[in-house]
Amino acid sequence: MISLDSFSLKGKVALVTGGTYGIGFAIASALAKAGAKIAFNDRNQEKLDEGIANYKKLGIDAKGYICDVTHEDEVIKMVEDIKNELGTIDILVNNAGIIKRIPMTEMAATDFRQVVDIDLVGPFICAKAVIPGMIEKGHGKIINICSMMSELGRETVSAYAAAKGGLKMLTKNIASEYGEFNIQCNGIGPGYIATPQTAPLREVQPDGSRHPFDQFIVAKTPAARWGTPEDLQGPAVFLASDASNFVNGHILYVDGGILAYIGKQPK
Repeated sequence: MISLDSFSLKGKVALVTGGTYGIGFAIASALAKAGAKIAFNDRNQEKLDEGIANYKKLGIDAKGYICDVTHEDEVIKMVEDIKNELGTIDILVNNAGIIKRIPMTEMAATDFRQVVDIDLVGPFICAKAVIPGMIEKGHGKIINICSMMSELGRETVSAYAAAKGGLKMLTKNIASEYGEFNIQCNGIGPGYIATPQTAPLREVQPDGSRHPFDQFIVAKTPAARWGTPEDLQGPAVFLASDASNFVNGHILYVDGGILAYIGKQPK
């Protein structure tokens, strides 16, 4: 019989990549409140220190590590350091990512590769590093932060859509390959989330009207609003907990219904 204890993460060790702010910070904070010990990384010491300070404000003793998820040797060292300081990783949230909004015919191949390297190769490297420890413990949870661009295309995001589409399939393949070891790998696909990065798209215009993109997103979303990082916390705790032990290879879209909606008929 299901009980609330199934959602507890007490004693678990969670690594949230890029967990210094935004979606990653919100997810890590929720995992901590559910009982998990939190580790996170950033490539920049200043951002890492800011992240540690922000966790402390919430009463969370998170451990921060300088690490570039695209460098396998750095990831291996980070995973080993976490094991020595906190314990073997039970939960991996592959959150670190970037987007470059450039028309495809104007995008340099180096820019395309950088997005794919961080958004797709990084999760592969991190998952590869933690899976042996999960096999040894007899359980593990991997949550890949996918996107609506795992399903849809849009102008100027060819690299991001390619990477997130690949991440969706990497999620399914990890589930297929390691499910027998009691490892569940699922994805969360956020909709349009109100973060500092999307703030320019929501700015009130000089004439007092809403930004055109803001109007577009609200009109396309049945919930009629942008999501918040907090909207992702419950799904993350569920996928990180024993309550989801028979959920594997699934992408949970937290998008206010936008993927289910064809849109309003023009007047």
